[in-house]
Amino acid sequence: MADLFRRMGIAAALGTLILAGGISGCSSMMSTDHVDCNVVKLQQQSGRSDAEIASAIGASEADVAKCHGAESSSNKASQGVPSTY
Repeated sequence: MADLFRRMGIAAALGTLILAGGISGCSSMMSTDHVDCNVVKLQQQSGRSDAEIASAIGASEADVAKCHGAESSSNKASQGVPSTY
């Protein structure tokens, strides 16, 4: 009888972990208000307008325009090259 309860407890814990992981993954995928500025900058370098970029990535022109600001990456000083350890 104790073995049955142990198995049910393990199954319940595993099910809870799988459900929690699935929900957290879905919520991050559903949020579309973030624009990848690296993609925007690459598109700008290829000569595309903000309207074309917004249409291509499924964002608004205002979200694309937010990427025109100063570099916010921590790799600014190193030009994107990782340092040696």
